[in-house]
Amino acid sequence: MITITIERSEAGRIRRFSVSGHAKYKDSGRDIVCAGVSAVTVGAVNAIEKLTGLVPEAEMRGGWLTAEAPLNEDGNFEEQAQLLLEGMVAALESIADEYTKYVQIKEIFT
Repeated sequence: MITITIERSEAGRIRRFSVSGHAKYKDSGRDIVCAGVSAVTVGAVNAIEKLTGLVPEAEMRGGWLTAEAPLNEDGNFEEQAQLLLEGMVAALESIADEYTKYVQIKEIFT
């Protein structure tokens, strides 16, 4: 199962997210669930960098990705990055709704 954890501030801003595990929906290379989750999450990190010019702190290994939301010059969460991250969450929720046995999303507030 793929586990996605979205960590939010008390104000609801996305601080960081992590993705771990494998869906095991199909054999490696044919697993549309893993491919979808990977495309959405890696795409969000790449979009933040390309569209905002900010580089999220991110680390990726086989079956694992973690990224932190970038801060602007004032030390606040960057609004455009937050919008992209919320879009990522919406897309992941669509995948999780369709493939409930393979994807779990947890949100925690810190």
